[in-house]
Amino acid sequence: MSVAGEEGRVIPISAAPSFAEPDPMARALAFVRRRITGDYEVDEFGYDAELTDKVLLELIRPLYTHWFRVETLELKHIPEEGGALVVANHSGTLPVDALMMQVALHDEAGRPLRLLGADLVYQLPMLSHLSRKTGHTLACPEDADRLMRGGELVGVFPEGFKGVGKPFSERYKLQRFGRGGFVASAIRAGVPIVPTAIVGAEEIYPKIGDLKFLARLLGLPYLPITPFFPLLGPLGLVPLPSKWMIEFGEPIRTDEYEPSAADDPMLVFNLTDHVREVVQHMLDRLRLRRGHAFPPFL
Repeated sequence: MSVAGEEGRVIPISAAPSFAEPDPMARALAFVRRRITGDYEVDEFGYDAELTDKVLLELIRPLYTHWFRVETLELKHIPEEGGALVVANHSGTLPVDALMMQVALHDEAGRPLRLLGADLVYQLPMLSHLSRKTGHTLACPEDADRLMRGGELVGVFPEGFKGVGKPFSERYKLQRFGRGGFVASAIRAGVPIVPTAIVGAEEIYPKIGDLKFLARLLGLPYLPITPFFPLLGPLGLVPLPSKWMIEFGEPIRTDEYEPSAADDPMLVFNLTDHVREVVQHMLDRLRLRRGHAFPPFL
């Protein structure tokens, strides 16, 4: 199909200017109107896809693109559809790595990531509400199973607070992977496990100490001391602009096991240990490939 252009020139309809596309202001007003009137959808877990895409990811994308300059590798290992479990190392004092992985998979693999969070996240009213709105849910077998059986891409950090809160001297050394609950969930759902290595988060808040007494008073797993916090106050919360790389490894299949195999503790332990070893080897290689955390020309 075509339209007539200047001096009788024929312009394909695909090249003709569109007057139906709303301008940014109109889109923003439409978004606000939908929020006010409640004309938007959330799933059974509270995930609000529109709010995540239009607000949260827009706010953190500059960190991903310009501050950390995140480079992703082997995206071909992320399934284009269907359930899968992305298992990554956790680090950085604050869980910024989870948000960066969420941006990576949304923007570069075209898939929303449903992250499994620790109990502490859901004990804080505001943070709990925001987490559920952006697709996160409690790290429990029931929620993980339902998400993966529903064809969702689920992300988990098995090290938990032990990983994200470890001292800088132990950077890129994986902590214990818990009791393997994530492996059991993947076996029950029959979905692949995608081992993932994240390099760069260790350097954003180098943890050189811990205010343990104050952390206990506040009910926190730790309260870090970094070279700039609490010395510089709020300014010390600005993350250092380290160079990041995220690599997705070859999926580890679980569909060769019967769902009942998830109840075999030895099988679950061995597979958990295998996933941990794969991620550690990936981290070691990726760290060498990345080189200096702060290149001379950022």
